[in-house]
Amino acid sequence: MDIAACILIPLAGTMAGAAMVFLMGNKLDSRIEKLLLGFASGVMVAASVWSLLIPAIGLSENMSIYKWFPAAAGFMAGILFLVGLDMLMPHLRLDNDQPEGLKLKIKKSTMLALAVTFHNIPEGMAVGVALAGTLIGDTGITMAGAFTLATGIAIQNFPEGAIISMPLKNDGISKPKAFIYGTLSGIVEPVFAAITIAIASLIVLVLPYLLAFAAGAMVYVVVEELIPAAQSGENFNLGTIGVALGFVVMMILDVSFG
Repeated sequence: MDIAACILIPLAGTMAGAAMVFLMGNKLDSRIEKLLLGFASGVMVAASVWSLLIPAIGLSENMSIYKWFPAAAGFMAGILFLVGLDMLMPHLRLDNDQPEGLKLKIKKSTMLALAVTFHNIPEGMAVGVALAGTLIGDTGITMAGAFTLATGIAIQNFPEGAIISMPLKNDGISKPKAFIYGTLSGIVEPVFAAITIAIASLIVLVLPYLLAFAAGAMVYVVVEELIPAAQSGENFNLGTIGVALGFVVMMILDVSFG
């Protein structure tokens, strides 16, 4: 698997979701949306554990510090990074109509797109740091594992692409433009993947911290955005089922191919 192709896999998931603007009505069925959001949550939690935190702890065993420290420090740094983004960037939560972050006059659909765009940053970092581990060598991270992580993130990007593009269409934007805007929300992933590869490849010692950082940021997105949206209103059991399915699927993929 080529490095560049692996970097682009998550973006392909976003594009596929955004393409639903051409195939579906004005709104994604709430039951399907809850199931998909739950599934995305399960995938991200499982990926954070098996693809990021466990390798981070493994890489720390030979360091002259407690082997849990890089994973714990990186995880909390990832959480705090996303807390800072949420406080500063104007955005709209999936389960709430009240804008958060700095108060600017921006359309609600645009703020929703911004929320997903900013929250795609840790996913790009996760793929990048996994690929950096394969390039460095002797890290226990394989190309198959990086590919599995990228595929899992692409799967969870699908509902996000649809959730962005379809409201844009309802705001009077044409279907092609809504598709483009939905796709653009995922552009930050390959960009931050490339940046993370460069950083981790230059400074090998930061690799476990970066792995855990990406895990913390991804878990923050799940707890702050995805699960509340999947559990709001009616049919919330579908969100719970989705979490279980997503977690099991990603766990199987990682254990089988990672």
